Amino acid sequence: MDQRATATKGIPVAMRRLADLPGPRALPIIGNLHQVDRSAMHLSVEAWAKEYGPYFRFQIGGRRFVGVADHEALSVLMRDRPDGVRRGAKLERIWVEMGFPIGLFVAEGEAWRRQRRMVMAGFDPAHLREYFPALQRVAMRLQGRWSKAAARREAIPLQPDLMRFTVDAIAGLAFGAEVNTLESDAEVIQEHLDKIFPAMFSRLMAPLPIWRWVKRPADRQLEQSVAAVQQAIASFIAEGRARLLAEPERRTRPANLLEAMLVASEGQDSGLDDTDVAGNVLTMLLAGEDTTANTLAWMIYLLHRHPETLARARAEVLREFGDSGDISHEGLGRLDYVEACAHETMRLKPVAPFMGLQLERDTVVGDVAVPRGTVVWAVMRHASLDEAHFANADSFCPERWLADGGPAQAASSAKRVSMPFGAGPRVCPGRYLALLEMKLCIAMLLQRFDISGVDAPDGSAAREQLQFTMSPVGLHMRLHERASAGQAGASRTAVGDD
Repeated sequence: MDQRATATKGIPVAMRRLADLPGPRALPIIGNLHQVDRSAMHLSVEAWAKEYGPYFRFQIGGRRFVGVADHEALSVLMRDRPDGVRRGAKLERIWVEMGFPIGLFVAEGEAWRRQRRMVMAGFDPAHLREYFPALQRVAMRLQGRWSKAAARREAIPLQPDLMRFTVDAIAGLAFGAEVNTLESDAEVIQEHLDKIFPAMFSRLMAPLPIWRWVKRPADRQLEQSVAAVQQAIASFIAEGRARLLAEPERRTRPANLLEAMLVASEGQDSGLDDTDVAGNVLTMLLAGEDTTANTLAWMIYLLHRHPETLARARAEVLREFGDSGDISHEGLGRLDYVEACAHETMRLKPVAPFMGLQLERDTVVGDVAVPRGTVVWAVMRHASLDEAHFANADSFCPERWLADGGPAQAASSAKRVSMPFGAGPRVCPGRYLALLEMKLCIAMLLQRFDISGVDAPDGSAAREQLQFTMSPVGLHMRLHERASAGQAGASRTAVGDD
């Protein structure tokens, strides 16, 4: 009997119980906390998967986890969401405790189903095509910011700039708001958003909820950021309602996700209210900013470290758009090699290298009987770095995604192993937008600039840091504007001055 195939369809006779699993020796009270660096905890768990195999157990404080690094078993579990498998209940408690309403990221059961239908409509490919001119304007603002840095020979703090880009992009698409953090040096919403995921992860992994008893400076700063984000969300919602009131025709054809959510929440028996709307505004801001920006940072870093790959990606961009032409939506769809670079980046450097999956019923995972309530630590990268699935698995080789002349067919099998957007019913609804943003940003960068350096703070290889999502630590990029791009820009400026 194939145990994996029946993992969520009943309880066949399993070969092992939790007590049979190997794992690192735990100490009383703290468990294995002394053996991990919480800022790189995913690396410790991945090392345990290599040492003990694809099924193992460990303990963080009083919380016991089952580590699962078998991609086939994980795929089965993710297909059983939200009924048989949910996110960890502790995540929801901390989310609400921090003062946030429940959105799609945290919702479960019927609440998740209602919100999922509403959110998916906003990410329809046709909607993304209509939004693309606004996305182009955001990319031009990023280009302008980088042109100024290049002219001044300034090192660019890579992740903060990319997070400004992704915040501006998602705010325009989802809320119809011109946030324009890229052209502002004042305090911006992105700076407050950046505090939320790290604080949430820190509290998730903390053995004791110290913040409930003592307010430290970081806790007070977090409260200020939460208040600022809540104020921004309230502003987005108020502006959306004002547009619907001023232009009633928008109710039949909402122009963005926020307007669609507001219209849906006003319908009879919708089961949605302003709290659901606010929760999903926050979800879009957080998910749309952090994950895409960090993937882009890793992608730029890897391209710079592989000059032949960078040259091939640039050649594809210049063939499609020339050295000064507009970057079109249709043209981005033909950038097969750039897309392959994105897939290869997500295979090697997934910004979500783990997932917490709590079982809602007794389940056999692989060959292990796992009781209801157990939290599975899904080790998402393990199989992606296994030579059994990818030749030269540690190498950055986008060509592996290009069999038969394009990424789609090759990726269909590889994506069953590498699952950066998750799998099953809760697969990331914004995955198409994320790829579109990545390709647009990279196309703009390679068309307009030469990269002279992408450096970590100490000059060594970029270090991975886990703060709910996984990011490179402190990358700085140095650019030179390409001669042809600079001349084209000067010509456009001269014409505009006339």
